[in-house]
Parts: sequence; structure tokens; C-alpha cells
Amino acid sequence: MPMLSNPASKYRAYPVLDLPDRTWPSKTLTQAPLWCSSDLRDGNQSLIEPMSPEKKLRFFKTLVDVGVKEIEVAFPSASQTDFDFVRLLIEDGHIPEDTTIQVLTQAREDLIARTFESLKGAPKAIVHMYNAVSPAFRRIVFNQDKDGVKAIAVHAAELFKKYAAQQPETQWTFQYSPETFSAAETPFAVEVCNAVLEVWQPTPDNKVILNLPATVEVAMPNVYADQIEWFGRHINHRDSVIISLHTHNDRGTGVAASELGLLAGADRVEGCLFGNGERTGNVDLVTLALNLYTHGIHPQLDFSDIDAVRKVVEECNQIPVHPRHPYAGDLVHTAFSGSHQDAIRKGFAQRQAGDIWEIPYLPIDPADIGRDYEAVIRVNSQSGKGGVSYLLEQEYGMQLPRRMQIEFSQVIKAETDRSGLEVTATQIYGLLDREYLQANTPYALQKHRLQEEDGTCTLSTDVAVDGVLQTLEGSGSGPLKALVASLPMAVEIMDYTEHAIGSGSDAQAAAYIELRLPGQRPVFGVGVHSNITTASIHALFSGINRALASAQAAQQSA
Repeated sequence: MPMLSNPASKYRAYPVLDLPDRTWPSKTLTQAPLWCSSDLRDGNQSLIEPMSPEKKLRFFKTLVDVGVKEIEVAFPSASQTDFDFVRLLIEDGHIPEDTTIQVLTQAREDLIARTFESLKGAPKAIVHMYNAVSPAFRRIVFNQDKDGVKAIAVHAAELFKKYAAQQPETQWTFQYSPETFSAAETPFAVEVCNAVLEVWQPTPDNKVILNLPATVEVAMPNVYADQIEWFGRHINHRDSVIISLHTHNDRGTGVAASELGLLAGADRVEGCLFGNGERTGNVDLVTLALNLYTHGIHPQLDFSDIDAVRKVVEECNQIPVHPRHPYAGDLVHTAFSGSHQDAIRKGFAQRQAGDIWEIPYLPIDPADIGRDYEAVIRVNSQSGKGGVSYLLEQEYGMQLPRRMQIEFSQVIKAETDRSGLEVTATQIYGLLDREYLQANTPYALQKHRLQEEDGTCTLSTDVAVDGVLQTLEGSGSGPLKALVASLPMAVEIMDYTEHAIGSGSDAQAAAYIELRLPGQRPVFGVGVHSNITTASIHALFSGINRALASAQAAQQSA
């Protein structure tokens, strides 16, 4: 059906607060908020295939490494899997002393009891309770009036005190969310929250968290900011309350809503790394944090190796981070336009050590987040017949991964700078062959033997190491893991891509591996062979040899 000619006949703008004396537009952020990751709860529940306990634990450790001090880890009353994960964290000692886990529960006694049971033995914990307060939910979902909704919240608050008292060894923090806050009457949300506070009786030394969700983003971010400021003016015990934001991205403005909400007086933000979450996602903590960083405010989160963080998130969520994602996307530190490249080069040429960062087209120094600026020179079909990746794919069937396109462009740039001439397709492939396919020093593969039994691969490789023949042996769940296990150095595989070249009996396989040696930036290796396993082994040795050569060159120039 066509879009409506008069959308007002079906849709309406949400009402705005009368707040003529709002103060948030003239304020400036001066410090980072408290951060809470909801990746393992809100993010996980939105996945087509929820994370396994192993993936959740890996993600949890990554959040700890990043510096997130409050982590919503589960909805323990919703499933045995979530309950068991909370127990795993507590019983196996995975929670650092400076980190607090948070769990979610609905406002029902059986669920509350189960939630507190999951937390037995935790040194400290945040217990997060919610019920919906907006008119649509009151009417459509729960068939409750305002008094009924408030009574549910108050009763649950009383149950929190009851069950917390049974486990006095734990340092408890209570959190209440008037779910659908952004679509509710703000005075009513305040009324419900004040009723909860009367039960909990917080103090400045024992604060509670009031989390104000844009469960569904329904209005412009300035409207949400007005709601937050009005709430902060009228809530009781303000000095004993942490006002928390929990925004989603339904209108595409989750980041803006959270930033304006902080200006309006909020203290804390709940969200997910790279914006995973229900529907269009939770607010992106990475973007929020690095937005602060680029304004000279330390976010108290560490994204100095953002590619490693992204790798974990992508593998655990099984969702790729968009190449245009702010700060972390594959393409955000590249320039396709010649004029852009020229402006950036001029910026670097004029920059002096200690200067305020002021490089055209680059709002952040990529080095601060573990990345390099690498100008992309004619790497797509939009650049015409001279495009590097375009020519390689059209003429040789090589489909370079996006990050390798960026890396390889520097090889091409070095050649064009040296010669002052354009390069042909044949020359481009020759450079690819020299740089990647012939990267066989110090490790030159001679032959390999592969055995598979009960899901375990055992790989034996004969390699010439600086001309001396050696045999390497290792085992793993696949050929590459077996090869990595056999090596005398630690190798982290960041990414792997493969494709066929041609078809039929003459087809070959191309393998691309992005890897990293300890303390080094990632590099690519490439292998081409009629057998995909052999191509992959060649690619890994290609990457190792290139990484070792890069490290040696850096040492010599130091």
C-alpha cells in the first residue's frame, strides 16, 4: 500500500512538556557518566542466535578490559541458561573487585525471588526491576489504571527489601525502571518513582538508580532531554538518586538523546557496544565514549585497541559492525576522494608534536584507537578503470577484503610515488604477488600433512626457516588452529576470507588472513592454490612473514 498523503490521520507527535526555563541547551558536558553495558542482557536477547555461555564469558571479560564497571549480565528468572551464567560468574570468581554485575527482573514475587537466588554469594550486585507506565501499555497490554501500575512498583520495591535482607553479606544496589518512560506522562513517572523511593529510603551513602528508558524512541531527542530535566527537578531524594538513561535507536537518534539527557542532569548511561539491541538497537556506548574523548573528556573507557574489541563483539553477536560506523568502521579513516586525500596530507604535513588535533576530515587521531590513517587510492569501481580492487577483481578474479584494500593501497601508493606514473592491471597484480604471494621469508612452506579425527585436526608442516628445514606439528579444531598451535610465536587471527577463482577443474582458491603478532598492528597474508586448505596455510605464513618483516623494519628505523 502507498504511504499516506496525510500521515496525521494515522500518526501523532508525542506531547511535549511545557518547560520554558529549561537549562540543558546552555550546558556543556565536562565529565564522563557512569557506564553500564547491557550487551549480555538487552543485546543478547535481541540476537537471532543468543550467545553461548562461553561467548558470554568472553564478552564479559572484554567489557571488563574496556573498563566498564557495571555490567548487566542476565535476566536470571527468564531462563535456566541466564541463571546458570550468573552462578558461573560468582562461583568461578570472574567478577573483579571494582566491577558490579547487574541483573534484571520483572515486578513479580516469584521472579524476584529467583533473581535474588541467582546472586547468592555475590560481593555486590545491582538488582534491576521494571514495569511499564505509559498510557498505551496501561490500556493495551496490562489493563491497569495509574493506581494499579503504581501498586505493582511499590509491592515489588517492598519485595526487594525483603529478599535483600535475607542475604546481608551482599552489598545491594536497587534499580527501578519505569519502562516506556519516554512515552509516559512525565509527572506520572515521577509519581511512581517517588512511591518506590519511599519504600527504599535511599541515602547519599546508599543511592538507588532510577533508570529512565526510551524503551521505544518516540520523540525528538530534545523532548527526551526536557523529560529528564523535569524529572530531576521533581524527584524526591535527588542527592540519593542516580538518574540513568537507557535509550534505543528507533528514530536514529539514540546517541543524541543520551547526550542531551546527560546535559539535562542524568548521571549514568546504559547501552551496548556498537549499538546492538532490540529492533534498531540500544544506544552505542562506543560512539558516546569517543564523542566525549574527541571533546577532550576522558570517557573512562579504553578503546585503544578498537579492532580487537570489535572482533569480539562481531564474533559473539554474529553481526558485523557497519563499515560506516563512527570511529570503528572499516571505512571511517579512509579517503576515496583525491581532494580529501590532499587536505589530509596537508594537515599531517603542517602538524607539530603537541598540537591540538586539527586534521581535515579526521575528527580523531586513528592512532589513539589502535588504527592508522591509510589513504585509499582508487580502490573501488567509482574511481574508474584505474581502481585497484576493481582491476584486480575484473582482470584476475581477486576479491580483496575491505581492510586489505586499504593496506594494499599503500603498496600501490609507494610504487606510484616512486615512479610518478600510473600502474596497469598487470603491474598491480605483480605488486600483489611480490608483497603477499611471494612473502616466504623466514618461513617458506615446503609441504604439509593433515589428519582429522573426531573433530580434531593434526597438522604437520615442513618449512624452511631461513633456509633450514624444520617440521612443525600442532592440533586444533581446524587446520588453521592446528597450524597456529604449532608455531613458536603467538599469532592472533583477526579475520579470514576465502573465495574461488574461476570454475571447473581449473578453479583455484584464494585465502586472505588478517593476523596480528603480539604488540604489532594487524597485517594480511594471501595464499592461492587449487586446494583451499593449502591456500589457507600459505596465507597464514604470508601474513607471519610480512608481520616479521614489518617489525624488523620498524626496529631498524628506530
